[in-house]
Amino acid sequence: MTKRDLVVRISQDTGLVQQQVLEVVQKTLDYISQAVAKGETVELRNFGVFEVKMRKARIGRNPNAPARDVRIPPRAVVKFKPGKEMRDEVLKLTPPAAPA
Repeated sequence: MTKRDLVVRISQDTGLVQQQVLEVVQKTLDYISQAVAKGETVELRNFGVFEVKMRKARIGRNPNAPARDVRIPPRAVVKFKPGKEMRDEVLKLTPPAAPA
């Protein structure tokens, strides 16, 4: 699903003009991005949590020159933890285990 798909669906469900819906969706995403960029945690109940985590420094390998180690510095990354309802719905997509 794209942002455009989301705007069209919300517009159809609510009867609002697509341009208004687009502005609201874009503002929402902008505010979430700004908060995460400041290092804040964004919690949307029943949806999930966006938070900034620090990745440790580590040693990597260049697949084209595996003999050489490459130092990867520590860095901040955005993590998303889905809410319980979303996690439960996604689990329903798991195929049943094959009989042994």
